[in-house]
Amino acid sequence: MVERMMALIQQWQAGQDRRAIFLHCYALMTQNMLQAVAEGRFQNGTWVLTLLHRFADYYFVGLETYERNDPTTPAVWQAAHEAAQRPQPRPLQHLFLGVNAHINYDLVLTVEELLGPVWPTLTLTQQQRYHQDFDQVNVIIKETVDQVQDEVLECHDRLMAWVDVLAGPLDEWLTGWLISGWRHEVWNEAISMMACPDAAAREQCRLELENKTLNRGRQILLFPFTR
Repeated sequence: MVERMMALIQQWQAGQDRRAIFLHCYALMTQNMLQAVAEGRFQNGTWVLTLLHRFADYYFVGLETYERNDPTTPAVWQAAHEAAQRPQPRPLQHLFLGVNAHINYDLVLTVEELLGPVWPTLTLTQQQRYHQDFDQVNVIIKETVDQVQDEVLECHDRLMAWVDVLAGPLDEWLTGWLISGWRHEVWNEAISMMACPDAAAREQCRLELENKTLNRGRQILLFPFTR
């Protein structure tokens, strides 16, 4: 999984493909998550590993369908990949476009797919343990944000180095808070999707989620701080 990410990052960096920005961030987060599982920081490390691998599948499937012009490409990834071909957005915008698509859309579907079949059979305590492991990821995200800025963003945009000097920890706090806040919302979205009574209702939930995520992507491109 990480090896595949790193190979793509090297290929994209060589071709100045800005999709490398998000993927580099994603690879760092994934490496730190795998290390956290190995260190026993989760109650159910086996489930977290399954989540990580299935979550990555959503990214790679979206990428593969986009690159062969497949109409089944998720709209959120179509928008993110197309934006990476344009010169105007800044690196931070490219990062957040990828994070938006992968967290606010892919992660909801991943959690619903993995927990939906068993969720009604779980006790409240068992459900809370899954939720606690999910929230533990936010801690690891916050631990990784500084590394992402230093190793990814500042390499693509020297302005970020000045932001780091002038704002101190504010930029890291803002980035960590935003991503973690999205993840909290993801859990609620996944629970709502699990409660759908049939396939038609689930598809309606998915479409609403897709539209919400696309709207967030548009807001990211308009955000004045990154211009």
